[in-house]
Amino acid sequence: MFLLRLLFKNAFRHRLRTVLTMVGLVVAICAFGLLRTIIDAWYAGVEGTSSTRLITRNSISLTFPLPLSYADRLRSVEGVTGVSWSNWFGGVYITERNFFPQFAVDAPSYLALYPEYVLKDDEKKAFLLDRQGVIVGRKLADTYAWKVGDQIPLRGTIYPGTWVFNLRGIWDGVDAKTDESQLLMHWQYLSETARKRLGRSMVDYVGVYVVRIDQPDNAPLVSERIDTLFKNSLGETLTETEKAFQLGFVSMSETILVAISAVSLVIVVIIMAVMANTMSMTARERLSEYATLKALGFPPGFIVKLLFGESLVIALLGGGLGMALTLPIAAAFAKSVGTLFPVFLVSDLTMALQLAASVVVGLVAAAWPAWKMSRISIVNGLRHVA
Repeated sequence: MFLLRLLFKNAFRHRLRTVLTMVGLVVAICAFGLLRTIIDAWYAGVEGTSSTRLITRNSISLTFPLPLSYADRLRSVEGVTGVSWSNWFGGVYITERNFFPQFAVDAPSYLALYPEYVLKDDEKKAFLLDRQGVIVGRKLADTYAWKVGDQIPLRGTIYPGTWVFNLRGIWDGVDAKTDESQLLMHWQYLSETARKRLGRSMVDYVGVYVVRIDQPDNAPLVSERIDTLFKNSLGETLTETEKAFQLGFVSMSETILVAISAVSLVIVVIIMAVMANTMSMTARERLSEYATLKALGFPPGFIVKLLFGESLVIALLGGGLGMALTLPIAAAFAKSVGTLFPVFLVSDLTMALQLAASVVVGLVAAAWPAWKMSRISIVNGLRHVA
């Protein structure tokens, strides 16, 4: 207890310098946590995938559709226990800045494949009965203050014209990793309306198939069976796990993610240098004090403890405050970007990394001054008094 009080008194002997150093630590640790959270948010879609779902798409590109007739043939594949499909709608809500995913789906089969979307029974029934009905995730509804019963106008880009939908339900995710930023509409309504308005038919084509399998370990085998079934057809398929499908989108931004990760580490290194400079100044100013302690019989290890302890006190106080501020700042950031990141939460791993970074900064910053002061000559140290 005595040593702890001594460390705190030493740490705040020069209050202005200590406070400025701690402010730098707060900013650095907070920025480190926020950047790590951004990286986690980029991978949120991957983490929220199911190991029992496969995605079957056109082997050429996602922009090429697949025949609707594939659905029955997919159901006959050994290991397949459920099949549904979806199309990207690509509508604009008020302005282009209001971007969020919109999918036209075969509602009954699609919801059966996504049990993580928790929807009230009456809202689910209303959605299934209303051809113009849509359901949205809780985060999307909160972003635009939508309520059940509202009408949502979307300006079509792929399918031109103004489309007005009735909000029939709002789902909650079964856990924090569930995407709550999507809008789901009826594929049948979109298909038939597009044919009437534009003379274009979607009746015979879908964007991708979602396939549920009996065992996660069978994913490679079932994928091979599906792709073999449609080999040499006009619409050859590429089937992969839902996780691999999502990783395909993340890989497009791999360079950005590497850059963000590098910046987060650079920030820690910079504050480490600042902290090391602070501890070096502290050691030089107390040269005579350390020499006096050695003259009184205190071993070099005691001086090392003083310097490491003081450095850790400053680092942990600044780092702890930075960790505490990360949570509200991340929440404000998530609100400001809307549905850009479906899931934006500070994970336990990020908090642990912030704590570890604070400890490392404290230890590394004190290493050189502690080593130097432990080897100081008593005579030279006492001469420093004069």
